[in-house]
Amino acid sequence: MEEKQTIIAAGGLVLNEANELLLIFRRGFWDLPKGKLDPNESIAECAVREVTEETGVNNIQLGKLIAITTHEYFDTYIKADVKKETHWYHMRVDGKPNLIPQTTEDITAIEWTKNQNLLERLSNTYPTIIEVITKAGLI
Repeated sequence: MEEKQTIIAAGGLVLNEANELLLIFRRGFWDLPKGKLDPNESIAECAVREVTEETGVNNIQLGKLIAITTHEYFDTYIKADVKKETHWYHMRVDGKPNLIPQTTEDITAIEWTKNQNLLERLSNTYPTIIEVITKAGLI
């Protein structure tokens, strides 16, 4: 049996000054911003770049690595089953920046989520996202 290609990705768990969590809504699920590693880019650089591209948030303060998650899916671009390894970082921003969803990545909504609304949002997300948010101590 052929081994699946591993795709390296990175993203962030971003909190604003009010400790609201940045969530994106993509393809029917609430998610955290993340994306694939570019050639000659560090994993930390990828995490910051992807959050900025997907959300429009700048001046991100990169924190420590929270977790590395893996999941498998069918990649429609390379037309093969792949394993995705995502590196998740703590991130903070000053204030409450305006959000601009990257619609070319199928992001249809984006929000700063208050703590009291977090569990409702997480009822419609992926197990790996719950794992990251739990490891970060938010739930």
